[in-house]
Amino acid sequence: MPIQSKHPETLAVHAGFRDAPGTHSVAVPIHQTTSYQFESTEHAANLFALKELGNIYSRIMNPTCDALEQRVAALEGGAAALALASGQSASTYCVLNLCEAGDNFVTSTDLYGGTWNLFANTLRQMGIEARFVDPSDPEAFRRAVDDRTRLFYAETLPNPKLNVFPIAEVAAIGRELGIPLVVDNTAAPVICKPLEMGAAIVMYSATKYMGGHGTSIGGIVVDGGNFDWEAWGDRFPTLNRPDHSYHGAVWTEAVKPLGPIAFIIRMRVILLRDIGAALSPFNAFQLIQGVETLPLRMRQHCENAMLAARFLRDHPKVSTVIHPSLQDGEARRRADSAFKDGFGALVGFELEGGAEAGRRFIEALEMFYHVANIGDARSLAIHPATTTHSQLGPEDQLASGVSPGYVRLSIGIEHPDDIIADLSQALEKV
Repeated sequence: MPIQSKHPETLAVHAGFRDAPGTHSVAVPIHQTTSYQFESTEHAANLFALKELGNIYSRIMNPTCDALEQRVAALEGGAAALALASGQSASTYCVLNLCEAGDNFVTSTDLYGGTWNLFANTLRQMGIEARFVDPSDPEAFRRAVDDRTRLFYAETLPNPKLNVFPIAEVAAIGRELGIPLVVDNTAAPVICKPLEMGAAIVMYSATKYMGGHGTSIGGIVVDGGNFDWEAWGDRFPTLNRPDHSYHGAVWTEAVKPLGPIAFIIRMRVILLRDIGAALSPFNAFQLIQGVETLPLRMRQHCENAMLAARFLRDHPKVSTVIHPSLQDGEARRRADSAFKDGFGALVGFELEGGAEAGRRFIEALEMFYHVANIGDARSLAIHPATTTHSQLGPEDQLASGVSPGYVRLSIGIEHPDDIIADLSQALEKV
């Protein structure tokens, strides 16, 4: 029987899986298989025709991945989810599921660098235009729309700027125009619920906080089931015209017996089938272990980050600290509106001494790891000017929110005294 709870602490442990049929295993088993035996030719035909859901081939679906998908969908309040090989594949599939050559989408300028490159270069080579707009003005999204705009895209808490995206405002504009908002919520699971604020789709790099252990790469897309694709049929031909790669199925019609999940079903049986960014069942198992403690970890991440941000704010060698809890005015209003029980675990700060100070600080850290990642249980640090943004010129670095003395921290779940002690001793050596 499904667990009747809306509390994330309970859903993270129980949603979508109770025990394994046959063995009654309480832990989700790793189904390390490529294929699945059909009960009959009729059973096989029904699966391929989407008359019923079930396992066909592990590139498209797998019971271990399914348990992860159901659990994350429940945590988000969504209708269904699809697990993928990485967060990058999740971002790519969200766009390709709605856009064809000649189409465009409107995206926030405040993005993870890998996503920016995907949108500005790789998708452009496919004939899909990304229209970048400044999220500080939600109406900029409206102004960038034309008849071939298929979606809005944003990150809840993009780094390095760490300015909370105006989810509700942009989602409302999109609803008015018939354009769904896709939100990358990687940095704010549990503490932000984009679907409740009007977003149609939410996605994650599950590599980060969802896993938390830093062992497994993965991505996941959640269909909110709250957008009427048929009502705006001319804007979404991929969902509303016969798909000749799948028996002429019209997705908004074909999946009605299964629920309001046309978006995620097409992503599964077309994009995942054809492009194949499948999550391995072993990685799905690893990510499930992380999800079970996600609400508890996020609580500690957020508490520790706030303490670290306040410590840095008061340190004489730090000129600026970037964290939602320290912002004011409109930025703080958006943070208060978007977040529940914390402001995230990413902290940015500027050192007075520029690039050389940034290098010295990073090399003086003892407990923090120097890695190009966020969201581990352990605390992480990076100096973008010498790593992720080193290929950019000074002007482009400043435009991206990265100055030579900027350092980004991903605060872990260690004891806050130890986190602050490591920051303190490293700053003494700058």
